[in-house]
Amino acid sequence: MALVLRFVDKDGLIQERFFDMRCVTSTTSLSLKEAVCDILSRHNLDVSNLRGQGYDGASNIRGEWNGLQALFMKDCPYAYYIHCFAHRLQLALVTASREVKPIHKFFEKLTFIVNAVCSSPKRHDESQAAQLKENEYLLEIEEIVPGKGANQIGTVKRATDTRWGSHFSSICSLIRMYEATCFVLKKIAKEATNYSTSGNADSAYNYLKSFDFIFILHLMKEIMGITDVLCQALQLQAQDVVNAMFLVRNTKTLIQQLREDGWDKLLANVRYFCVRHAIEIPDLDDLHSTTRFGRSRLEENQVTIEHYFRVEIFFTTIDKQLQELNSRFSEEAMDLLTLSCALTPKDSYKAFDVDTICTLVDKYYPMDFNDQEKIHLCYQLEQFIVDARKEPCLKNLSTIQELCSCLVATERNKIYFLIDRLLRLIMTLPVSTATTERSFSAMKIIKTRLRNKMGSGFLNDTMTVYIEREISASISSESVIDDFKLVGSRNDLF
Repeated sequence: MALVLRFVDKDGLIQERFFDMRCVTSTTSLSLKEAVCDILSRHNLDVSNLRGQGYDGASNIRGEWNGLQALFMKDCPYAYYIHCFAHRLQLALVTASREVKPIHKFFEKLTFIVNAVCSSPKRHDESQAAQLKENEYLLEIEEIVPGKGANQIGTVKRATDTRWGSHFSSICSLIRMYEATCFVLKKIAKEATNYSTSGNADSAYNYLKSFDFIFILHLMKEIMGITDVLCQALQLQAQDVVNAMFLVRNTKTLIQQLREDGWDKLLANVRYFCVRHAIEIPDLDDLHSTTRFGRSRLEENQVTIEHYFRVEIFFTTIDKQLQELNSRFSEEAMDLLTLSCALTPKDSYKAFDVDTICTLVDKYYPMDFNDQEKIHLCYQLEQFIVDARKEPCLKNLSTIQELCSCLVATERNKIYFLIDRLLRLIMTLPVSTATTERSFSAMKIIKTRLRNKMGSGFLNDTMTVYIEREISASISSESVIDDFKLVGSRNDLF
């Protein structure tokens, strides 16, 4: 478990520093909390001074009720949890949807189909030739129109677990190249000399031509199309927190609308696709069976095919998406970030609002400002906004960090000390941090198979020197030698 501290230094700059790495034998939330508290206490850091916490996607850490997040909130109610914007949200949403068994099966088959079609240059050429032939036919019947850059020949994209939006791109490419993919799989099933390859290709072809696959294919396209805009926005290096929060709310609203009003449209699109590609459409009023041989479910729990697709797949998958979004972006965190944007100096302090900032302090930082300071803060804000819009050094700023640094540089942090304190509290919120992920990547470089017996203490020290190169570069060899000499002399005294 890697621990990274996010703080504001004396110059008003945000710092993220790798602090420690602990090998935890138990991954329960309580054990993880004890490990973090032990690390902090050894360096005389009080847990009550925490003002923000952020984790990766592990449920035992970020759980709202029983996770590490909740345990720290009990001891320190002002250590607000903010979802790490750098975490791959699209992959987390895919993982959430795969908790529905038919969706998990769909992605497994999707991966196999793409790998089979793109496994060799020969298959790639066959796929493109089939796509070219299909485009010529569609142009002949005037279903598509010619034009510059239109109807280009492409390839089916792989869905990888390390890239943003790759699953969405893979689904869209398969829909676009559906006939070409069917042609290649059918050819592999007939011509493959290996019985395993032939059988797998035949199985994939039959699944590709099933109503189940087509329905989930279009369902995931709709869901991931809605969430893709948010996922792409969150990976930007320069975060616009206000617009990001609007996107989160809009995404939740659109997914909820899809749940309430999207069934008929989705079913119509699936039927049109099935008719176009000669796929058998089942009678939705028939009873759903657990196998293709017609063996129905238990007599008391028989459901129709429409109920199965609508309730057990459509509703359940969308509910998983909403649950994941609500877990990562709680209303409290969204409200906190939205209110904090009132301090943004962009566009000559256009968003700066005294009442909103005072509400932020009253609601989220009541222990960091006493009653008298809250009164003084209101007047400091009024004085500051007049000063900021006149002074050139304060006028052309765009981020909260630039504002905090400017106050320090001009020594106005001594005048507007309450504003400076509030800025530092807001800046500690972990909005977009990837330092922890880089720490784990560094561990793979340092602790290799040849050095797998490296102790935890030595590993942690080595990683600190490797990751925090800026600090280690400022330490001269002579000072290290002098320190070792002092250690020797102290031992002699004892």
